[in-house]
Amino acid sequence: MTNGKCSGRYRSRFCNSARLLSAVTIIASVFLLALITPATPDSERQIFVRVNQLGYRPQDPKSALAFSRESLPQRFNVIDADTRQTAFVGPAKPIAGRWGQVDFHAELDFSALRKPGRYFVQIGNGQSQSFEIGPAVYRNLPDELLEFMREQRCGYNPWLDAVCHTFDGRTAYGPLPAGTYLDARGGWHDAGDLLKYLLTSSNATAQMLLAYQLGTQAHQSTKIFQDRFNSFGQSGANGIADLLDEARWGLDWMLKLHPAPDQLYHQVADDRDHKGWRLPQNETVDYGWGPGSYRVLYFADGKPQGLREYKSESTGVANLAGRYAAAMALGYQIWKNDARLHEYAATLLRAGREVYTLGKAKEGVQQGDSYGAPYRYEETTWADDMEWGAAELFRATSERRYLNDAIRYARIAADESWMGKEQTKHYQYYPFMNLGHFRLYELVDRNTRKLLANYYRSELERCARAAEKSPYRIGVPFIWCSNNLVVALATQVLLYERMTGDTRHHEFAAKQSDWLLGRNPWGFSMFTGIPENGVFPKDVHLMTNAILKRQVRGALVDGPVYRRIFLALRGVSITEPDPLAAFQDETAVYHDDVKDYSTNEPTMDGTASAILLWVLKSSPR
Repeated sequence: MTNGKCSGRYRSRFCNSARLLSAVTIIASVFLLALITPATPDSERQIFVRVNQLGYRPQDPKSALAFSRESLPQRFNVIDADTRQTAFVGPAKPIAGRWGQVDFHAELDFSALRKPGRYFVQIGNGQSQSFEIGPAVYRNLPDELLEFMREQRCGYNPWLDAVCHTFDGRTAYGPLPAGTYLDARGGWHDAGDLLKYLLTSSNATAQMLLAYQLGTQAHQSTKIFQDRFNSFGQSGANGIADLLDEARWGLDWMLKLHPAPDQLYHQVADDRDHKGWRLPQNETVDYGWGPGSYRVLYFADGKPQGLREYKSESTGVANLAGRYAAAMALGYQIWKNDARLHEYAATLLRAGREVYTLGKAKEGVQQGDSYGAPYRYEETTWADDMEWGAAELFRATSERRYLNDAIRYARIAADESWMGKEQTKHYQYYPFMNLGHFRLYELVDRNTRKLLANYYRSELERCARAAEKSPYRIGVPFIWCSNNLVVALATQVLLYERMTGDTRHHEFAAKQSDWLLGRNPWGFSMFTGIPENGVFPKDVHLMTNAILKRQVRGALVDGPVYRRIFLALRGVSITEPDPLAAFQDETAVYHDDVKDYSTNEPTMDGTASAILLWVLKSSPR
């Protein structure tokens, strides 16, 4: 919500402010740099060390990255943070690639160090943040990320202990007369703004349900998910894992968006939302029914939509229908044998079947809708979603027609994705990985398995080749929401390993997830409040943060973007001088600044996808 006028990942471009960022300063704030790494009298000789600040499991690949403007020492030490004794000594391996104003990079590999404990890396005058080595280092992450999901709840918001948007919503398009009231309360606010999308919520819900299913299967009798909150997100156990409580919050909202077998709604509100900082319970925007009253509810008709001059390029509803069906069928799989929720599970399965049928009838994509500007979610892929939905419906029903559909859609989806590309439209290839291939794999014959594995492998190889350009070996383009791509890439490697046993990209995946926890040029974990004593985003582009100055834990921020994207956006700015200027690159920039909605805005769906990643990371291999 830059300058109090706008908010939202790509939607912040809707704001009225047209002020562009002045040239980014090249002088770093010495004070903040001292907080990030130890200061030295001669900054030209300073060595910086970036590491996964949370830590590693004993068997994991482990490496830090050191960089300096001058040549680096040939060896490094890993120091026990408690005893100050040297626990490991290793060679500093020069690594190709350049970032920012730095010519010298070295990889510091200490994978051989497996002893549990707390450590830091020392090379010359450079010292890393401390980190842990231990078998359960990622165990609490999925539940910690749920704090942000609860903060994003619409309807009753437990983080604020307040009720918001009780008038959602009045219809646009569809079979009902325009302006007809339909109950669309609930769900999650999408990001730093207050819109709600089936497009992102369906994916978030399905990925959380899959995370629960895979996590419980991997750990079997061991209880790994916490139960510290009730279904409203209030403190107090209710006998249900908090992860399932959160997923059900999404399912219940999705059921409301499907009020009849032939009807599906997909979006609440639009870019009129971007009218300034306010808490959700203090809504002021007027959608035509008075300030703070009803908000528009868009029907999914599979056609171009837009209430003013800007129209989407929608061609169908299969992208939404496939993800919807996947989420509903996963819910059924989880609760079908629960006597308390058997009827609810049957309701989910029925809704999943009905919406899947809508997707088959209207193959194509329903994109997001804009109002005052041409920017929107520009998804163009749908076969991957229908594959996922069909695979989950087959798992739920054992009906062969769903399996046949899934195989057909898998061949259409193939290896089409953002992976290996330098630029895409916003959310063009969404979700950012095809979970359908993974969920279908164990259901099919040997030849089809080989085909599915080849699709995954070709995408991973494209990313690996792209990563050679960076000393950090990050395999994603720095488009908007690049952190979501990093999550997807690391997740796909881990799922590919489960499918095939092929671990050739395991170290590559570790570098991606380590990037999210501090092994990056800026030395920031990309999750708010994690780790507790680490360096993480604090000045995030989020209304509750801006107004209440209250930190929320577990939010994944958008992450770095190409500098050209940052400079081209309307209404984006930072507080200058830039304290991270010394670590910015001509390619990509990141700012821990509330005014930078392009890199420092948390996203609901990205955080939900990261829950799945950390469940996989914490599961036995």
